[in-house]
Amino acid sequence: EPRRIGTRRAPVLFTPELARALIGHFVGAVRGTAQYREASFLLKAAGQKVFPENVNITEHPHVPKGLASAPFDDEGVATADNTLVEGGVLQHYVLSSYSARKLGLATTANAGGVHNLQVDATSSGGLEAQLRRMDTGLLVSELMGQGVNGITGDYSRGAAGFWVEKGVIQYPVAEITIAGNLRDLLRGIVSIGDDVDVRGGIHPGSILLEQMTIAGE
Repeated sequence: EPRRIGTRRAPVLFTPELARALIGHFVGAVRGTAQYREASFLLKAAGQKVFPENVNITEHPHVPKGLASAPFDDEGVATADNTLVEGGVLQHYVLSSYSARKLGLATTANAGGVHNLQVDATSSGGLEAQLRRMDTGLLVSELMGQGVNGITGDYSRGAAGFWVEKGVIQYPVAEITIAGNLRDLLRGIVSIGDDVDVRGGIHPGSILLEQMTIAGE
């Protein structure tokens, strides 16, 4: 029987499937369209530290049988491996020819999206190790609602999952809301697991966040 928990601030661990959406919000914010419309919580962030310094994110468009592999982007521009984030620093925006022109930059061959974005693990041992690292907090297994503002970075979504103490799942929780600002959440990543989910175009493991506001009763 799921419980509700009282409002608190605590560490939050996203499963790999949900971590993909978190990284997806970052990718959306560094797309050329969001940049030239000035509709991004990471406006003009190229060259800035967006993640902790142990976070690296690279794109590999030519992975054999990769779900998002492509020799060309949607505009026919040849794709190549590239580094989006190195040492936590955003290296460049995600650009099509059109958005690149609007910003006075060169395309990154990303018309139509990213191709096999690899989010390097910063820790080993899968979800079990991540739970131990979190010690006490919330493992999120389900998100509901659309409470994400791409311009301000404000993030608030309904959630369900499990309350964890001393690295061990204690009981299911439901009818809670988790909230924070994406800029702070990305910078507050404690570790990225090696339990990678390779479906879709973005491949992270589970992501442990330093803390979020968990609103319950």
